[in-house]
Amino acid sequence: MAEKSNPKHKLNLSVQYADPRLQELLPRPLLRKTVQAALYFPAELTLRFVDAAEGQVLNHDYRGKDYATNVLTFAYTEDEDAEVTQADIILCTDVLQREAEEQKKTVLEHTQHLIVHGVLHAQGYDHETDEEADEMEALEIEILAGLGLSNPYQ
Repeated sequence: MAEKSNPKHKLNLSVQYADPRLQELLPRPLLRKTVQAALYFPAELTLRFVDAAEGQVLNHDYRGKDYATNVLTFAYTEDEDAEVTQADIILCTDVLQREAEEQKKTVLEHTQHLIVHGVLHAQGYDHETDEEADEMEALEIEILAGLGLSNPYQ
């Protein structure tokens, strides 16, 4: 993957609160800062917060899994030569809240972690192999530390 040469890549960010429960906790400027921290390329991204019902439908229709998951990334620019990364990142409020409680984290910290995770996926990072997972986790830890957040894997 590309080195991060410019700490502030151009970002066109749309935020949709189909499920508005986290809207006050997650204001747009904080979301923009979190996304920007994980960008290696200019990007056009949408963050959409959904409830469990919508999350389950999307996960079923696009991944064949009949449950709501924490984050889904729909990357539209798979080509490494693309000038702009384009993706929709779907975050399920119900799952975020449940996982944060189970992991004894704040919803804010957990959501920021999953946004970073989704943005990395949008840029072509994956965790299908142990090597890829190690690389992606290391990047997440570094990016989150830059935001003043602790290691989410501890």
